[in-house]
Amino acid sequence: MVRFTGRPREWFAPLASCGALLSFGATLAPIFLWSRGTPIKAATRDILETALLTLAIFIGVRLVVQNYRVEGFSMEPNLHSGQYILVDKLSYLIGNPQRGDVVVMRFPLDPRRDFVKRIIALPGEAVEVRNGTVFINGEALKEPYIKITASYRYERKVVPENDYFVLGDNRNNSHDSHIWDWLPREYLIGKAWISYWPTQYAGVIDHPVLEFVRASASYIFADARVAFADDLNTPGSNLIDPQTTVASHSR
Repeated sequence: MVRFTGRPREWFAPLASCGALLSFGATLAPIFLWSRGTPIKAATRDILETALLTLAIFIGVRLVVQNYRVEGFSMEPNLHSGQYILVDKLSYLIGNPQRGDVVVMRFPLDPRRDFVKRIIALPGEAVEVRNGTVFINGEALKEPYIKITASYRYERKVVPENDYFVLGDNRNNSHDSHIWDWLPREYLIGKAWISYWPTQYAGVIDHPVLEFVRASASYIFADARVAFADDLNTPGSNLIDPQTTVASHSR
């Protein structure tokens, strides 16, 4: 399970710092400009305009980008506990989530908590997990970011409209859709964008375009059921004449 911090209430700390710096600058700037012969009234106006513009840019950025700290191990090996990331909150206001996106969301069972997961199935798709493989509409999904496949089974279900099916990359240690099913669209906060701390993890977060595995023997024969052509050599059956068997069933 992964939990995120960085709710909007934490914006007030950087806003307060920004305000303090602007106030300090606004106090010193008129003195500096006056000493260079600039009228104090004009200098004060310039400072206020600059301060308001700076504040507007800062608030605008905070409305579309938010920093979060990862807590937990459900996205290993791709996101690590203690890792800091930036989340793009604008993408899903102007576009739709895609399969493979790493997203920050409100936990459906407790919206006060923020989680990070990966989108696996989209609205209207049939999803199933068996033999460690995710199947979408009956096709096996290729997931190059997974190191240890799921040991559980998730029976085939269709994702409702405006909902998503999300999983953690650490499949066997993640509290996700295989337990509580669907993530409503309105619970999406944004798309994980950049990792900036620790420095060894710094960079743009990968959102691979997921492909489906081509049919192969391992998938064709997986979980195949037995269909007996007749009663001969069936475990527990008697060796009798096939004609006799047909006749007995036709009565």
